Amino acid sequence: MSFFNGKTAVITGAGGVLCSAFAKALAGEGAAVALLDLNGDAARKVAEEITDAQGRAAAFTANVLERESLEAAREKILQAFGRCDILINGAGGNSPKCTTQKEIYEPGDIDNPELVSFFNLPKAGFDFVFGLNMAGTLIPTQVFARDMLGRTDCCILNISSMNAFTPLTKIPAYSAAKAAVSNFTQWLAVHFAQAGIRVNAMAPGFFVTDQNRALLFDETGAPTPRTKKILAATPMKRFGEPEELLGTLLWLTDATKAGFVTGAVIPVDGGFSAYSGV
Repeated sequence: MSFFNGKTAVITGAGGVLCSAFAKALAGEGAAVALLDLNGDAARKVAEEITDAQGRAAAFTANVLERESLEAAREKILQAFGRCDILINGAGGNSPKCTTQKEIYEPGDIDNPELVSFFNLPKAGFDFVFGLNMAGTLIPTQVFARDMLGRTDCCILNISSMNAFTPLTKIPAYSAAKAAVSNFTQWLAVHFAQAGIRVNAMAPGFFVTDQNRALLFDETGAPTPRTKKILAATPMKRFGEPEELLGTLLWLTDATKAGFVTGAVIPVDGGFSAYSGV
């Protein structure tokens, strides 16, 4: 019998490319999956695919930055599936609202009003991106971890990034936020160590998603200059496939296989974090 039979998994950002793959994998192992996303239609589409394959799933429209929204979803999940056993904090992402146009500052950039440089990067954009990733991990954990307290085999899996190890150019808020998520993962792991809750994170390298597709490929489908730099710094010379995250997902969330693993941030990156560039 699968460890996941009878377990309830709550996944935020579940309508996205990566988290929808997580949802399908956990449902395929026997878990009941609650798919939370601000885009309710996207979450419902994934839930329908799972139920069509004889899995147990339900979609809930929820905003990870609004506690009331998450509390409402939690009440519905309790009625549908019972208490949360596995929480995956997958909601997050970057935004053009906090992206510099250049990778490196050059003399005169500060005087160019038409250029988005570090010096005129809007605070509102920084707050939005940092909050989406960091507060979007904090608030769902506050709401759903209460259902895990004092029980056994419960866990939280946060989604960090390669940015947490070495920041990428142009996206300072996203890089800072993912570093905060990794640090927060370790903090939570210590805080909940006596409460029966393991807390770990995955740090994916570069995967093609709906959020970054336009940055990685031009309108003809050709790789952009940024894609060429990414692949040059990835020893395996390719992007990852969502399915290549599932082994780490299932290992970290299965207490029979990773019961003594907590506070870990696991890279899944094709060697990106190991390569010095030389």
